[in-house]
Formats: sequence, structure tokens, C-alpha cells
Amino acid sequence: MIPVAFDYQKAKTVDEAIAALSNGNSKILAGGHSLLPAMKLRMSQPSKLVDISSISALKGIKEEDGEIVIGAATTHADIASEKLIKNKLSIFAEGASMIGDVQVRNHGTIGGSLAHADPAGDWPALVLAVDATIEAQGKNGKRRIKATEFFTGLFSTALQENEIIIAIRVPIPPEGTKATYQKFSQPASRFAIVGCAVVRFPDGKTNIAFTGISDNAFRADNAEAALSAVIFLSDHYASAEYRKHLAKVYLKKALQAVV
Repeated sequence: MIPVAFDYQKAKTVDEAIAALSNGNSKILAGGHSLLPAMKLRMSQPSKLVDISSISALKGIKEEDGEIVIGAATTHADIASEKLIKNKLSIFAEGASMIGDVQVRNHGTIGGSLAHADPAGDWPALVLAVDATIEAQGKNGKRRIKATEFFTGLFSTALQENEIIIAIRVPIPPEGTKATYQKFSQPASRFAIVGCAVVRFPDGKTNIAFTGISDNAFRADNAEAALSAVIFLSDHYASAEYRKHLAKVYLKKALQAVV
């Protein structure tokens, strides 16, 4: 199908992008892998696309004040190949390398994925497991949102109107931390039918996060209790019963990997 007519603006700065969002039914365009298909199906009909893909301030990976800071417009491929990520946050390199295919990884962005909050997306589980903070900016300035408070429902987040993600901040795990992301993929899209991220710290504290099995990704440090209470998704890819079975299988795989 063909999307409805829309205006297009290529923003040069974050402030320019935020200002553009305040004019009508505008949407941010980063990689476009989720937004453009929705527009073609007319499930999303923005009056304007605000392209942030060329804003240099939203790109890059650095170490700062004990955190790894990833710009929101950084691609999955850049995260998967970055030496700093491989050395200090290997679960992000592992997870990023599993996303989509080569084209998706080279154009899709971490910020776009988190803002879209697809219930089968990989990044939501990953940021939950590592205690990340989502840094957002709007007309009232910047604020930081804990990943555990960011995902609020199906394709729904704590982002306010006309607010965009500018960075993801992750505390550098202490030496001896073990982490893994285990995923059962839908073979065509490679979205997660079940994804389980586990981070085990040297003191024994273990963070567990799931994606693909419910309306939104969630932390489940008491995994047995969480899996008993969650309402599992059921669709043409997998029934609720099968997803529950897979969740237990992939939780076991992930826990075995960090022993």
C-alpha cells in the first residue's frame, strides 16, 4: 500500500527536532524499519516525518563517569562491532548481533527500537537486564528514566509528548559479571518469540528480563513467580501455552550460561 501524504523535515539538531514535533501529528524518523511499514499499511498516518538520522550528537558510544553512553541514533551494527561494548558490555554486542538481518542492523537504531517498544523487540529486555537509564529530551529539557519504569504497555512508553530519546546510559558492570541473551526467533522477521536476558553480578544478584511473551518487556528477578502471573501473548506465531513453555526453556538456557 501507499502511505497518506506527509511533510518531511531533516533536523540538524535535537532542539530543531523537538520544535518540529510540536507542529501537528509529527513522528520521529531514525532507521524507519518500524515506522515506514506501519505507514504503508496506514496503521500510522503522521502529517510530518522529522528525520534525526543526521544529528551527530545522537550518535556514538563512549565511557563517561562509570557508565557506557550510547547515542540514540547509534545503529545496531555499530553497537555489535564496538570494541568498548565487546569489552565491558558484551551482552549488548551479543544482542545487537541477533537483531533482524544485515540491512536492519546497519540502519536500525537503538533509540528507535526503544521508543517503538515492540513487545517482541530485543533492546527492551537488554536494557532492563543491565539497569540502564533512558535519557530523553523535550521542550522542558532533559530527564532520565529508569528502564524498569520506561515500558508501560503494548507499544507504549513513559516518553512524554514531543519528547525524544537522546541516549542510553548503562552502569559499567563490575569485573566478574556474567551476562547472556538467549532468543527463540521468528524465522522471517527475527523478532523474539521469546527472548531472555540474564545478568549475574559477582555478589550473586541476578537480573532477568523477558521480551516477546507479554504486552511489553519486563524484569522478572523472581522469574518463577513472574511466569506464573504473566498473561502470555497468543498469535499466529505461537500460542500462549507454547510461549510459556519456551520462556521456561530459555530462562534455563540463560541461567546455565551465566553459572
